[in-house]
Amino acid sequence: MFALLAIASILSLSSAIALQPRSSVVACNNSPDLCSRSYSKITHLGAHDSAFVRDASTGYSLGGNQFYNATAQLNAGVRLLTAQVHNNNGLLHLCHTSCALLDAGRVSDWLAVIRIWLDNNPNDVVTILLVNSDNTSAVDLNAEFQAAKITSYAYTPPSTATALVTWPTLQDLISSSTRLVTFIAPLNPVSNTAAPYLLDEFTFVWENPYDVLSPSNFSCAPDRPPLVKGDTSAAVKSGRMALMNHFLYSPGPFDLEVPDTADVMNTNAPSGGIGNLGDRAANCTSLYGKAPTFILVDFFDQGPAIATVDKLNGITPMGRTQPGMSNTAKSATSAGSRGRDNIFKGLVDLPNTVRAGVKPSIGKWIWAGSDWGTVLGGIEI
Repeated sequence: MFALLAIASILSLSSAIALQPRSSVVACNNSPDLCSRSYSKITHLGAHDSAFVRDASTGYSLGGNQFYNATAQLNAGVRLLTAQVHNNNGLLHLCHTSCALLDAGRVSDWLAVIRIWLDNNPNDVVTILLVNSDNTSAVDLNAEFQAAKITSYAYTPPSTATALVTWPTLQDLISSSTRLVTFIAPLNPVSNTAAPYLLDEFTFVWENPYDVLSPSNFSCAPDRPPLVKGDTSAAVKSGRMALMNHFLYSPGPFDLEVPDTADVMNTNAPSGGIGNLGDRAANCTSLYGKAPTFILVDFFDQGPAIATVDKLNGITPMGRTQPGMSNTAKSATSAGSRGRDNIFKGLVDLPNTVRAGVKPSIGKWIWAGSDWGTVLGGIEI
């Protein structure tokens, strides 16, 4: 009898334990510590020219700024994705400088990839920044977002014509299912009545210089918009969020500039040589009186750049998947010489592909490091 009572007691206790709710940690953008913080008071790692990948699919194009695609970027903790929008024969494409050089396809297709990631990651807030290269209207841009079925995630602030004093917390954005913040550079907020969630970048954001060829030339000083150029105090007081550009270009033929890979491990490193990301971010944070809201890098996985961002946010992240040093990255790093060989092959083909009398401004067409016979096929120069 005693044994039966003991067994009953154990079973009863086991049932009670089983019925108790399991404790679960909710992480916002890979950390529970970020949930209660304002969107503007978090540092978001950005993949510069996210859509332009340097891998086998692009022939290891010298124009590629990343080794991994948008899904891999997001899985690894990147939360700002940038790209350039161009009108390609009436269709909106993501193109690097020109669609004849590096075309990453339809804007809507890229956005659909991001939407799928958002579907599968309900506790994350993502930011998109699109360079509006051909001044596409809000109506046409909105059509791409609608085609991707991503507009339901879009956040629209109370005012789209002035910088916000207070941004929502990540948890606020998550709870309201408005987990996508989108900036367009440029887009007139006054005339944009079709899609108010498409925010003019420089109404809300300011940037430091981006065209840097030497690690000793990185600067924290405001560069854009012109209203705050060179005036850090004015930029900070404007209420705009700081976007810190931190990537190097390498000089190429015809005075062109291509994304640098030779020094990228130091450029994106949390410490080390001149121009490393960690020291530069600390310096800019000191000058601004607060950490930059966005840090934009090439080849995000190198360094690794995310280490500096985690330090600024003061977090130990969870739930990320970092890409390994795959053959893609290894090949891309060593493909520079191969790309340059293709450039000089283009020099040999030049007389056969350029009409008589055309000056060698054709150099602009070799950014992608591709065979000119392919790049120039059917193009009026």
